[in-house]
Amino acid sequence: MRNFKVTIRYNGAAYHGWQRQNNSLAVQEVFEKALCGLLGENVTVSGCSRTDAGVHARQYVLNFCTSSTITCRGIVFGLNSRLPDDIGVMTCEQAAEDFHARFDCIGKEYEYVIHNSEYKNPFYKDTAYRSWYPIDEKKLDKAAKDFIGEHDFKAFCCTDCDKENTVRRIDSFNVRREGDLVIFTVSGSGFLYNMVRIMVGTLLFINEGKLPENAIPDIIRSRDRTRAGRTVPPQGLYLNKVFYPQHQKEECLPLQADLQ
Repeated sequence: MRNFKVTIRYNGAAYHGWQRQNNSLAVQEVFEKALCGLLGENVTVSGCSRTDAGVHARQYVLNFCTSSTITCRGIVFGLNSRLPDDIGVMTCEQAAEDFHARFDCIGKEYEYVIHNSEYKNPFYKDTAYRSWYPIDEKKLDKAAKDFIGEHDFKAFCCTDCDKENTVRRIDSFNVRREGDLVIFTVSGSGFLYNMVRIMVGTLLFINEGKLPENAIPDIIRSRDRTRAGRTVPPQGLYLNKVFYPQHQKEECLPLQADLQ
């Protein structure tokens, strides 16, 4: 059996997240169907993370084991010919036998994109959250730095979150403007359910004057979800990067598929 590490990207608008669901279509189900058809065998895929319904991924890592003699090139181009247009394979490489996309992951980076304009842009439908209220990105960039460090983020996760340990480490949090787009980029060791969306929603409350500029440290200490801001919609959220140990060795170089 060979273990393959595959990087994909997808527009999540049509899917109920990554993980296979009993009553809703998920990216995993679509990917596994295409993969099983390509290999001619039943294969279960392990993904690096769950993503919420409607959330996108610019870089999503998965792995699977197969007894097939297919090449990396065959996997990339074979899958891209079978997958729908909203899912694309970027790279494929043969990994160590014990590589696991989820358990070997040491960090992730997310981006949240807001179309900050009074006017609708149909090209951002399902790919950005529209907010007409003027955003002061410099003020929010400064406030976002209060998230950095290792903290108990109980106040910044969904009330349905079942994680006993809500301590996470945030390595960086930046807010920038690119024309009408305001982009929130946050990286860390891991994230709780809805955590990024609540962090962004809290920054928007600061922007709108509903919270003071220095509110974040007190909210973190409170561990109280009602003290934080709203949960912004999923369509603006992207899993942007997935990080693995640099010393991790693969048995062959990745094959890059240009999908531009």
